[in-house]
Amino acid sequence: MTASAEASGMSGGDRLLVAEPVLGDEEATALARVIRSNWVTMGDQVRAFEQAFAALHQVEDAVAVNSCTSGLHLALMALNIGEGDEIIVPSLSFVATASSVIYTGARPVLTDIESLDTPLLSIAAAEAMCSPRTRAVIVMHYAGAVVDAHAWREFANRRGLHLIEDSAHAVGRARGPIFGDIAIFSFYGNKNMTTAEGGMLVASDQGLLERVRRARAHGMTSTTAERLHARAATYDVPSLGYNYRMSELNAALGLVQLRKLDAWNAQRRSLVQDYHRVLQSRRNDLLLPLVGHLPSSHHILPVLLPAGLDRLRIMSQLHERRIQTTFHYPPIHLLTWFRQRYPDLSLPVTEEFSRRELTLPLHPKLTPQQVGFVTEALLDVLAQETCVETQSPWTT
Repeated sequence: MTASAEASGMSGGDRLLVAEPVLGDEEATALARVIRSNWVTMGDQVRAFEQAFAALHQVEDAVAVNSCTSGLHLALMALNIGEGDEIIVPSLSFVATASSVIYTGARPVLTDIESLDTPLLSIAAAEAMCSPRTRAVIVMHYAGAVVDAHAWREFANRRGLHLIEDSAHAVGRARGPIFGDIAIFSFYGNKNMTTAEGGMLVASDQGLLERVRRARAHGMTSTTAERLHARAATYDVPSLGYNYRMSELNAALGLVQLRKLDAWNAQRRSLVQDYHRVLQSRRNDLLLPLVGHLPSSHHILPVLLPAGLDRLRIMSQLHERRIQTTFHYPPIHLLTWFRQRYPDLSLPVTEEFSRRELTLPLHPKLTPQQVGFVTEALLDVLAQETCVETQSPWTT
């Protein structure tokens, strides 16, 4: 173990991870309480979590589901998106953003980002991609940085489009007010707060939320808990539905995690500032996207390597120093399934960003000393690298 590793507080078997959930005795107690109750699906915990989440985000109500992906699907279904429709979607996102559109029979129109410095869906590119079949646009708050709410609201209103927020990266007060017709959140294990698996939908239109609420549970008119308390003998299914319900165990975790979210997001912001202070002062050829000018939950810490460096080699050398890194994301339009269906699509800014982006560790368990260890390791590795012509991993 190196002196730098010792100074960072790392032990011999430790590895600094890109993301790590914070789970402890409070979460264990909450889970045990649900188990002792003997009611584990769609009960009081789910409803309490929905209400607490809605209150934190200053909306009237919310609907909990088993994943952000199912939430995106339900949002599109509730907005009557279907066969023949087109939905503007960023290619710089996790594949679920586009897959959820395909589930409805609609076509995702994969679109470029604004710039290397602001890797968020471009309004100008979206304008160019619109057609008479365009029904909605999904904006994704990459790295937790929230897109320009006023500009996108104006764009959607002018075009007569539904505005959907993929808010998987942006949760809590730090992200600012909800501005889309509907917003969908993720509680996967690497997110700012976790329920292990899970998601949440919020909307100002209560009729829209009610359609989502019914569709998440097979389209049934009542739940098991409601039938128990009301002594109702049966239910009806007036519309198509799915099994997208959240369990009581997931919701119990969520209630505990939600209480800690503001503090964790503040820690993330402080750690990001530590990263930026060192990297900006030491390497003027490192681009740090989304610095300071947008509200953010700071979900991930992206840096853009100088053009021509071998990213995989840099990641390997950091791995040898027990630092995990990754990249967010391979462009959706260059993944095999999508490339076969969009063979001629070129999105140059997204492709350049994705070739050079490196994601560094960022989570509330990380200490300022460990941030120092990561930055010094990255700077040391970069000092030994020279620019080479490397083939994109998405080029055939």
